[in-house]
Amino acid sequence: MPSKEKIAGRTGGYGSGGRDVADGVQDVDLRTDAPHSARIYDYLLGGKDNYPADRAAAEEIIKDWVNLPKSMRANRHFMRRVTRHLAVERGFRQFLDIGTGLPTSPNLHEVAQAAAPDARVVYVDNDPTVLIHARALLTSTPEGRTTYLDADFRAPKQILDSRELRETLDLDRPVALSVIAMLQFIVDDEVAKGVIDRLMEPLAPGSVLALSTVTAESAPEEVTGGVAAYNARGIPTIARSKEQVEAFFDGLELLDPGVVLVNHWHADDLAAAVDDAHVHMYGGLARKP
Repeated sequence: MPSKEKIAGRTGGYGSGGRDVADGVQDVDLRTDAPHSARIYDYLLGGKDNYPADRAAAEEIIKDWVNLPKSMRANRHFMRRVTRHLAVERGFRQFLDIGTGLPTSPNLHEVAQAAAPDARVVYVDNDPTVLIHARALLTSTPEGRTTYLDADFRAPKQILDSRELRETLDLDRPVALSVIAMLQFIVDDEVAKGVIDRLMEPLAPGSVLALSTVTAESAPEEVTGGVAAYNARGIPTIARSKEQVEAFFDGLELLDPGVVLVNHWHADDLAAAVDDAHVHMYGGLARKP
């Protein structure tokens, strides 16, 4: 039987020091009998927030996509480097993270607030599994603020008009929009690009877009088989070319080194040690003029 857990009836979030500002509860069916992309990701990263259906699907998928766990870890490390780069090198103190996923430490706010304790982060996801864990774990430093917003990527107006975002971020100052390892589940390029544009539109000049998504160009046979395995399990997934990924940054100024395999983006020793054939994500960072 699928399990149910109590979650916030209103959008859950955390203010300074991790205070829960949600009220009301309702039963949500987590559908633990069916595999879920966030829980598969959690399992392959070594997490514990997953169920037998997720583990079974993951084991089947990696029969075709053998290096998927390595690619996921490389992408996670990319997120940490991008966030630290933005906080330390570019002085960002405001982050909007779309497609939060299950909290797997270190999370974006932990990286940002380790460098800048006054950093403010809005996490956005529309999955009840993620909401439950985010409300429990995504707590802020006293100097900063961390808020969780229950909303869909495809509804940018809901995100931008939300009380949680407006009370946490100042849109008259630059914001770092982070869309990491999520666009592979939005298979229509026009839909994905349209939403990114609408999210960037009200952000102040100097704001940035950090993005990563799946490619098959580093390991065509393996990734094509793995993507097919995801689709066969009811999780729509797409791998994109470098040109397709670059198109998501149209209208923005791509920053050095452009769109690259994520292990090549400002690589440190850990990133440089990963074989390109084991990394199946393109990533990049671009600035709004």
